[in-house]
Amino acid sequence: MADIEEFLRQNERKDLLRFATAGSIDDGKSTLIGRLLHDSRNVYEDHLASLRRISKERASDEKIDLALLTDGLRAEREQGITIDVAYRYFSTPRRKFIIADTPGHEQYTRNMATGASTANLALILVDARNGVVTQTRRHAFIASLLGVPHIALVVNKMDLVGYSEEAFQAIRQEFEAFAARLNIVDLRFVPVSALRGDNVVSRSSKMRWYNGPSLLELLETIYIGGDHNLIDLRYPVQYVLRPHMDFRGYAGTVASGIIRAGDEILALPSMKTSRVKSITTWDGELNEAFPPMSVAVTLEDELDVGRGDMLTHIHNRPRMERRFEAMVVWMGDAPMDMNTAYYIKHTTQVTRARIDEVIYRVDVNTLKRIEAAPLRLNETGRVAFTSLRPLLHDPYTKNRATGSFILIDPVSNATAAAGMIIDREPVEQMPARPAAALAVPSVIAAGDGAAPLLRERERAARYGQRPVTLWLTGLASCGKKEIAYLLDEKLFQLGAVCVVLDGLKMRLGLDRELDFSPEGMAEHIRRAAETARILNESGLMVIGVFVSPLASLRRMAADIVGNERFLEVFVDAPVEWCAERDSSGLYRRARSGELRGVAGVDIPYEPSASPYLRIRGDRTEPAEAVELILSRLRQDGIFPCVESGRKDAIGKN
Repeated sequence: MADIEEFLRQNERKDLLRFATAGSIDDGKSTLIGRLLHDSRNVYEDHLASLRRISKERASDEKIDLALLTDGLRAEREQGITIDVAYRYFSTPRRKFIIADTPGHEQYTRNMATGASTANLALILVDARNGVVTQTRRHAFIASLLGVPHIALVVNKMDLVGYSEEAFQAIRQEFEAFAARLNIVDLRFVPVSALRGDNVVSRSSKMRWYNGPSLLELLETIYIGGDHNLIDLRYPVQYVLRPHMDFRGYAGTVASGIIRAGDEILALPSMKTSRVKSITTWDGELNEAFPPMSVAVTLEDELDVGRGDMLTHIHNRPRMERRFEAMVVWMGDAPMDMNTAYYIKHTTQVTRARIDEVIYRVDVNTLKRIEAAPLRLNETGRVAFTSLRPLLHDPYTKNRATGSFILIDPVSNATAAAGMIIDREPVEQMPARPAAALAVPSVIAAGDGAAPLLRERERAARYGQRPVTLWLTGLASCGKKEIAYLLDEKLFQLGAVCVVLDGLKMRLGLDRELDFSPEGMAEHIRRAAETARILNESGLMVIGVFVSPLASLRRMAADIVGNERFLEVFVDAPVEWCAERDSSGLYRRARSGELRGVAGVDIPYEPSASPYLRIRGDRTEPAEAVELILSRLRQDGIFPCVESGRKDAIGKN
């Protein structure tokens, strides 16, 4: 009993290396894994006896078919190929291992991506007779995309080329030229013969020209201590533990960083702060936790934290965005559908996401960018997304756990794609909305063939007005809302048909799920502009009341509404004047750091160079401002509409 306990203690102290095999079909991946397990004495006697019996039934010789150790499916044994990912566990006195034996056939590339997604090291096999082939390049490219820290090119079947150093060096040089264009941190080369056992567990006397370690030596000694990100604390909450009234814990796996009792933490997306009260496991409390430990964290304060939220350090946060770009490996049998809102699974959060644009695809042979088109099975490309809820993410190159996601087909629930989020400029420096997102999907644009029977000119004649959108913009509390509602009352008295779109009311209703991040603001303005456009097309005048601080947001709104209908009225006022008359406490809370995304405090207001009308809110009474707007509308024949015959409507009042 004491020996068993000592063995378990020693085993617990060993570190764990996850590695995956990759490469083209028949390069000997399963045979290599079988040889590794067999020669390192990690196969049970009864399993060996079973393999001897099966091998004898299938062949005339008495040798064991080592590939059968991992090819467990009947179809795999019948066809002699690997179809699904096979996981095997083994250990040596120096390290524990989890192997993912992945298929080499192009049809099962998605299985290879699945197996390599959690690996510390990828063994990419090459047949010494065939050299580097398309599937070798494809798997190397995918391993690079997945951020596998260490890659070893294993040149197998050296016995079939007479253990030739020239053959090995030629393959090495060809692959090095290809790998130079990939993001590979650590690249190794090992010549082996899996069938004969040369250089797999022990160094081979038949390849004395090779001075490196055997494959097992490489696996036992390669340094993986730096593979975990221990700097950026990311703790996605998986489940809220509430066994009784006196305990509220947040269960999850530490994705990166180190969390310690007493740490000041930030809960996202709520932006609330607290301190770590305790870190609990089944075996008791800990002082700290690190990847990939699964723990329960309790906080000193009662915060509204649930599944999909994240705990981080206060001054080291992930991005919180709805718009992002990613390199995507398409895994679905059905091609990418630009009109489908896929489910996106990111850390512990599941939400919906739409595909805005395929920016480009990648040719795995040349690594060149090719024409953008919806991705098909096993294709790779750069794709722009917009999610329904913000994702708390990091670039994949910085953090594999928070930079990766999968897309799920909403109909079949099958995994459609795997994605790696790309580091790029902040959203506020991007166009407010991608051009592709503005385009109406063809299936919607086509409609059912019906068209409006009334033309805009006929509606203008009936209502006596040109349907325009007066977009009142300016800092919060600059007076634009008072002007808008007074203008609405005056136009109503004059016989106009008008609607006020109030940004605050939209936030409380149509836009209630949106935050005040740059993406949330962009979506808020997009919805308002789309609503204004629909109302204008029905002949109504619209008065929009929106801070809309970025010029790019207002340009987007103008593009949606139509530049000929969009009339920007800039209510200009100094921020200090606005703050003095602010009764909501908005500026006070923004300046204290409680709120973010407030124009004039932590983000700038970008005035347009040439608005339709500029009104000084601090120098003009609302009634005077209304008269200025009405005068301009009459001057431009907007109301009363020149074509309606009601030219005296304003003059009579």
